[in-house]
Amino acid sequence: MDVFSSRLRSSEWRKLALLAPSILFITIFFVLPLIRFFLLSFFSPHLTLTHYVRFFKTPVYLMVLLTTFKISLLVTFVCLILGYPIAYLLGEVSPGKRNILLIFVLLPYWTSILIRTYAWITLLGSQGIINHTLIRLGILSQPIPLMFNDTGVVIGMVHVLLPMMVLPLYSVIVKIDRNLIKASYTLGASPSQTFRNVFFPLSLPGVWSGCLLVFIISLGFFITPALLGGRKSMMLSMLIQQEVEYIMDWGFGATISFVLLGATLLALFVYNHFIGLGKLMPGR
Repeated sequence: MDVFSSRLRSSEWRKLALLAPSILFITIFFVLPLIRFFLLSFFSPHLTLTHYVRFFKTPVYLMVLLTTFKISLLVTFVCLILGYPIAYLLGEVSPGKRNILLIFVLLPYWTSILIRTYAWITLLGSQGIINHTLIRLGILSQPIPLMFNDTGVVIGMVHVLLPMMVLPLYSVIVKIDRNLIKASYTLGASPSQTFRNVFFPLSLPGVWSGCLLVFIISLGFFITPALLGGRKSMMLSMLIQQEVEYIMDWGFGATISFVLLGATLLALFVYNHFIGLGKLMPGR
């Protein structure tokens, strides 16, 4: 028994030794900077709550927080509407066609996000391809604003984050037993009833996973909103960059960072309360 216990402890120590480099890396480059930023948000230069009071008492900053949530929710919704049919198609086609379609789904990640955003500037600008084409066709008499507003930000972010919705959905949809669909048809259900009562409920873990992933990433998005939205569609990440890089107010920048972190944790709390994090896993 003592020999067995000794071997067990030795095995646990070996596992801990394998984890040590990762734990050390996370501690040095994530935990310690996070603690440093947290303390920095309470000093100006002495211990104070001035930064937090300033943020929550200034309507402009609260509007930026509201805009961040609004755009993130809208991007999540659009990604779900566009991503679900794509994931459904991936689950229905043959493996050969599925691999080709997956390449197209992942294609945006093979191009720099900066290049993709500049491509959207070429398409959405007042003299861009979309406005120019619509005017030439007589559909428009003058260019419509597709940039430096929420529209341009949502379009650009959906382009980047759509695979984040498709892949979790696909991973769940492809595992759904198609015999259940056949059984539903055998019992007299129509295709719409089968989808509503059988297929869609079984795909919900993928829906929840994709929505949570896209929403949380959207909260901290920076490059696309900065280039396509400008100051009219400012998000918290842009406000942090402005405070730290231009105004050099590191204390207030740290405060906004923790407001953003708090918003993310709040989203997780609300999600867990109404849906449950356990439903992210198929079969729960």
